[in-house]
Amino acid sequence: MNTKQPMEVQKPTLIHREREVSHAYGERVHILDSSTLSTLLSRLGGLEIRQPELVAILRTVYSELLLRAADGELSTVAAEVPTRMQEAHPSDGIWRGEILDPAQELVFVDVIRAGLVPAQMCYELCASLLPDERIRIDHLNMARVTDNEGHVIGVSLSGSKIGGSVEGRTLILPDPMGATGSTTIKAVDHYLENHGQPAKIIAMPMIATPEYLAAVLKIENLIVYTPRVDRGLSAADVLAVAPGVRWSEEKGLDNHSYIVPGAGGIGEVLNNSWC
Repeated sequence: MNTKQPMEVQKPTLIHREREVSHAYGERVHILDSSTLSTLLSRLGGLEIRQPELVAILRTVYSELLLRAADGELSTVAAEVPTRMQEAHPSDGIWRGEILDPAQELVFVDVIRAGLVPAQMCYELCASLLPDERIRIDHLNMARVTDNEGHVIGVSLSGSKIGGSVEGRTLILPDPMGATGSTTIKAVDHYLENHGQPAKIIAMPMIATPEYLAAVLKIENLIVYTPRVDRGLSAADVLAVAPGVRWSEEKGLDNHSYIVPGAGGIGEVLNNSWC
């Protein structure tokens, strides 16, 4: 007689902290400790990177980043899945284990233009993990608004395509460069003001700065997953201690708000557009 029992529902899953960089930015920040991702990012930010290598590397980075975030943040349920061995072994040919809860709903945000490839890749990968009716991708066209003297006075979202409410859903922002945090904040503010309250917000920059973390962590329910935090303009004694220990003294942005060392203009190289 088969005495095996199905697993109990486990929801939400425990956060996986294996292979994460030790830091003092708080529990909502996850810096992945991965030599393979570090290698890919070093190539991506190199002087010779061009199409199509850039897109291939970007997709690989975000596939790993999404899977790690999904393991840590998405809810799970117990499952029993018949396999092709069930015909020969009716009771034992059933796989029993824990899978992502197919009832949860995810919304990916493509912040045009650098966010297009990461968001599309994450959306496609999630179609293999969850029912396609439970996932969607939104497109935010965020353009600076300037006055007659060229000063930035706001952001226009004209032309954006948002597929509906995010109430109770998980909102995921795979925007590659976490520099000042202003884009993430404006995107989230737009959703909160117009499209409901997500259950959880996951920001996934492939490179972030201490300034970015300080800004976006003011948003309630926002969690950050990133392979790298750049603080290259910090003093030597600040760099000598663990990230976040002397957070207020860390510096990763130059006077033009570019990340140092960073990866340069990802949006420009992705689109072959330098204007």
